[in-house]
Amino acid sequence: MKDLIEYIAKALVDHPEDVRVVEVVGEKTSVIELSVAKEDLGKIIGKQGRTARAIRTILTAASTKLKKRSVLEIIE
Repeated sequence: MKDLIEYIAKALVDHPEDVRVVEVVGEKTSVIELSVAKEDLGKIIGKQGRTARAIRTILTAASTKLKKRSVLEIIE
């Protein structure tokens, strides 16, 4: 899951070297923390949060296949 989010985020931002993804794995749930450069934060969130919602939808679909639950946290 971490690699998937990192790949998507790097494709969206202007400074891919500043993309940081940390995965905190639990028994059933994993929390994925995404942080990007300040100027790229708007590109990750998108208008009215649409891009962030789309990334979370992809993450949910991929997690369902693994019978786990994943939550995406976007760190400012």
